[in-house]
Amino acid sequence: MIQALQKDDVLLADIESAPDDRLHLWWLGQSGFLVRHGRDRFLFDPYLSETLTQKYAKTDKPHVRMTEQVIDPQRLTGIRAVTSSHAHTDHLDHGSLLPLREANPGMKLILPRAIRELTMDRLGDWEEGFCWMNAGESVNCGNICFRAVPAAHNDLKTDDLGNHYFLGYVVTIGPWSIYFSGDTLPYTGMKEAIGNPVDIAILPINGNKPERRVAGNCDGAEAARLAKDIGAETVIPCHYEMFEFNTASPELFEESCRELNQPFTRLQAGERFSYKGRNSS
Repeated sequence: MIQALQKDDVLLADIESAPDDRLHLWWLGQSGFLVRHGRDRFLFDPYLSETLTQKYAKTDKPHVRMTEQVIDPQRLTGIRAVTSSHAHTDHLDHGSLLPLREANPGMKLILPRAIRELTMDRLGDWEEGFCWMNAGESVNCGNICFRAVPAAHNDLKTDDLGNHYFLGYVVTIGPWSIYFSGDTLPYTGMKEAIGNPVDIAILPINGNKPERRVAGNCDGAEAARLAKDIGAETVIPCHYEMFEFNTASPELFEESCRELNQPFTRLQAGERFSYKGRNSS
């Protein structure tokens, strides 16, 4: 089992003590991140439970956890918003979201309009807290702006009304921008959908292998190239070292970033990345 760099009380103390003049991100494992600037806090796609390990324990596709859980979700407070990029349980986890809602009654859940029915079945009556999105739409949660962009997992799938089942988010908080891709492969028009160069890109690196019998993502080389193409000042890899059957070494990602002269930041579970501005991290 991979040990977290920070967890529980130590992680909470670091979240509270981080200086207000910077943007801070903590990797919570898989695609989950806590983002804080001053008093504003939000989460990208948290998976902070054993939901999938328990669900698949007696099947031919066991989800054996590789990295220990960094925090009980109910201990995370002051959270203004949480994203879900799509309906897969490691991104829309009732084992994480229901405790978070209990600890943060005013929290908004930002998620694709195309998965409305499934979400209501999984999470119950939380209508006042749901913020349904489609690609091209934006919503403000206090000082944080979320803009949805398409994601291809593996395809750019939409419902009959044109609502995308898989989304990424370009988030503006303070003077900074973050592109969180969700689960995706590269697709034509991706750079244009994201728009202006971003300060930080958060991209999956576990790859696309049909033998895993799950939808795929960018591999390390594709993630590095995407970060370069969209002008990210730094790129943070995710979606690895959570489940044994669906992971990848970060070495290809790191080697590819170096070849492209693309700055990157690799985090351990529970580790903080602090960012002040371009060329001054």
